[in-house]
Amino acid sequence: MNEAPVRADARYVLYWMRRNRRAHWNHALSYAVRWANEMGLPVLCCEELNCGPSANDRMYTFALEGVAENARRLAALGCGYEFHLREKRSERGCRRLALAAAALVTDDDAEPFALDFDVPVAAVAVESSCIVPISRFEKREYAAYSLRPKIMRMLPQYLAPMQPVRVKHRYAERARVAFSPVGIQRMVAACDIDHSVKPSLSIRGGVLEAERRLAHFVKHNIARYAAQRNEPSKHATSCLSPYLHFGHISPHEVAIATRSEPAFQEELIVRRELAHNFARFSEDPRSLKSLPEWAQATLLKHAAGKRPHVYDRDQFAGAETHDELWNACQREMLLDGVIHGYYRMYWGKKIIEWSATCADALETMLYIHDRWALDGRDPNTYANVLWCFGLHDRPWQERPVFGMIRYMTLEGMRRKTDTEAYINEIRELERSA
Repeated sequence: MNEAPVRADARYVLYWMRRNRRAHWNHALSYAVRWANEMGLPVLCCEELNCGPSANDRMYTFALEGVAENARRLAALGCGYEFHLREKRSERGCRRLALAAAALVTDDDAEPFALDFDVPVAAVAVESSCIVPISRFEKREYAAYSLRPKIMRMLPQYLAPMQPVRVKHRYAERARVAFSPVGIQRMVAACDIDHSVKPSLSIRGGVLEAERRLAHFVKHNIARYAAQRNEPSKHATSCLSPYLHFGHISPHEVAIATRSEPAFQEELIVRRELAHNFARFSEDPRSLKSLPEWAQATLLKHAAGKRPHVYDRDQFAGAETHDELWNACQREMLLDGVIHGYYRMYWGKKIIEWSATCADALETMLYIHDRWALDGRDPNTYANVLWCFGLHDRPWQERPVFGMIRYMTLEGMRRKTDTEAYINEIRELERSA
């Protein structure tokens, strides 16, 4: 990431845990340990939360619920650990630690980033968010069919169990991190963030919860995943997207545990890594200008088409439409921070249909995901939102508003899924709140 040298008179190699907040199945941590072993130094890991524009109680709580287990596991490996909670946006926790480091290792990211502080030592970014590293590709792929054969050729090289991390020089100081639920609430309340978005009602964060959900999926759901994944009332999906987003679980670990189900591997590897490819090679993954030319042209052609209903951003956010199914999807987002993947497609298509313009629809979708979604602010978010506008899809039959963009209807949802069961489930979730 820079041309700075390794510092000779330093105390440790610093691993800045930006994207992958876990001690196991972490290629960046493994790289930091190997580098430190060669230099005869220990490894210090730094994890922090910053007061970004979308920071709120939901995101902070979910991340904090993983801190105690990270500290425990890193200590067991022999690594040091410091957690820094930025209560104010001006704070810079990792910068102080970088000044005493021999070198800095951090997580590579689909979206190009620059360190938000000057690093006076060698800095390296290591991929551990995708199975096949994003850097193995040189351009943006048009759709899953163009990426799939390339992924499959390289997959044997990368989809393998990681070797255990062997620390030769243990970090002398032991981290003292113990968060109770009440303690987390107090810490979050003290931060300069949005306190109007409350924690998820039923989804807890952290490595232990991610591992529990993976084990449950493999034991109870994977055999019926292909047949029932698009039926929300069957609960056949993995529910791992928030944990992949926060880095509480590795896609490698999930992929190896689910090798028996090709349909799930397609979603986890091909579709997810297509989204990361899009985020890496697009000028702006949050813009309609990143759509294929045919999609931009057909939306422009139908821009003046009459909408059957028109709602503004606040009405969408408040689940105040005429459609009971759509409102249930939005209430699930408000209460829990997720929407079932199949219904989220319908949710997005209807925002396009009921917004004054496509630009308004995109702004609404990104606003809601940024604010309430536990798996928002992510390459998958950007690709899945823009899929509603034609990204990674093909032209369909032309119709008002959508042009040749794929269309979804309430009648289709009722025919293919048990919408009443889902609506009743969200009502019960709301009552329990």
